[in-house]
Amino acid sequence: MTKRARLTAFFGVLAALVVVAVVVSVAARPAAVRAASFSEVEVSAGTDDCGHGWADDGRALGGTVSFDVSNTTIAGIEVYLQSVDSKKVYLDLESIGAGAHAHARVAIGSGRYRFVCLPADADPANGPTVRVGPAPPGTALTPGMVPVTRADLIPPAQAYGAWVASRLPALRQQVAAVAADAEEGDLSAAKRDWLTAHVTYETLGAAYSAFGAAGDAIDGLPGHGLTGFHAVEAPLFSGAAAAAVVGPAQQLVSDVDTLLAQFPKAQIDPGDMGLRAHEIVEDAIRDVLAGAADAGSGSELATIDANLSGAAQALAPLHDILASRYPQLAATQQSMAATQQLVEGFRGADGTWTRLSALTTAQREHVDAALSETAELLAPVAAICDPRREP
Repeated sequence: MTKRARLTAFFGVLAALVVVAVVVSVAARPAAVRAASFSEVEVSAGTDDCGHGWADDGRALGGTVSFDVSNTTIAGIEVYLQSVDSKKVYLDLESIGAGAHAHARVAIGSGRYRFVCLPADADPANGPTVRVGPAPPGTALTPGMVPVTRADLIPPAQAYGAWVASRLPALRQQVAAVAADAEEGDLSAAKRDWLTAHVTYETLGAAYSAFGAAGDAIDGLPGHGLTGFHAVEAPLFSGAAAAAVVGPAQQLVSDVDTLLAQFPKAQIDPGDMGLRAHEIVEDAIRDVLAGAADAGSGSELATIDANLSGAAQALAPLHDILASRYPQLAATQQSMAATQQLVEGFRGADGTWTRLSALTTAQREHVDAALSETAELLAPVAAICDPRREP
């Protein structure tokens, strides 16, 4: 998903607020005209003429403005409309090609604003400050957001990486227990220990991209060839003899050993941190609820429970960034907790889980709806935490 798509998703979720529509074109635009509902303004975007054309006298009326932004440089450029005082960005036009135009509508109220032009290969240029008056009553103002930079995301990525590293030794002990159970012929214990280990691994979802080939070996989806956990799961839960479980279980231990050796050198991309919580829940909906992640254990709901724990762990380091930027953060956390409580209602007192196929239609619909709501609330986090250049 591109930065523009994620930003559009953010504004779309904030339903009561105006939507900013952006259309990029190399065609010439007509001269500025004034309409009853909004004004239209042609603005230059370059290193020497950033923001020229908008309120050259330094003052403008508040309300809805339709900007036609022209790139006057010989390379690509990104353009912000920014509050001088709060540093919030109300418009973000990216990848405007040389000589091209970007058309966007925005509703702003009282304050001091400026255009900031960010050429691809040059330092940012600030346009002149414009004092904007109050918007007409009833105007739905465009929400502003302080840009998140890559530097802002490095501490959360480091904190999350440290948490994952702290969980890997426990994972290693748990998979070793599965192999030992199989070697001793105790398949009942192997099933219990397999579930414990798999749940631990499924909480680490935001780090999967950093695991590389080791991650594919440990937990590749059954439909792509049985590996790792699923190579153990298939014979273990199909009634096969213990001998059929030993080899895959020993290979799983070896694969986790490889991950333990490689992970200290791996890096979790700070730019991906905002995506991960949503992706974890989205994958649970697409793969686990569809039955694509099960190789016979019927532990889909245990996996979803672990996925929700993993999404919460991925979101937690971003709290300070999101607290002042995402009004729905508390609702998102509440939705995640409520969904997890719902899912955990299908776990018995003895630790066994109801199979997904055993849910009634009403129960299945309730789980589907709860996960979909959580995924929808997590989607704007990607837009907010999409790293941007600092003006």
